[in-house]
Amino acid sequence: MNADLIQQLIEAGLPGARADVQGDDGVHFEATVVSDAFRGKLPLARHRMVYATLGDRMGGEIHALALRTLTPDEAQARA
Repeated sequence: MNADLIQQLIEAGLPGARADVQGDDGVHFEATVVSDAFRGKLPLARHRMVYATLGDRMGGEIHALALRTLTPDEAQARA
């Protein structure tokens, strides 16, 4: 597994999302995901939405994924 594939899967599963994924060892990754679909959702619900885009890969090919999930407004405020 690699960071580019994870990014592609997240962005395909959450249309309009932007994902930045890092990870050098092939099993531990960090991702910042910005999506309007997160608006009004608590962090746990946001994380579940991202995990759903990865399906069976979570806990298998992807051992760990640290997430930061933001709406576009939240991402803009941090910039």
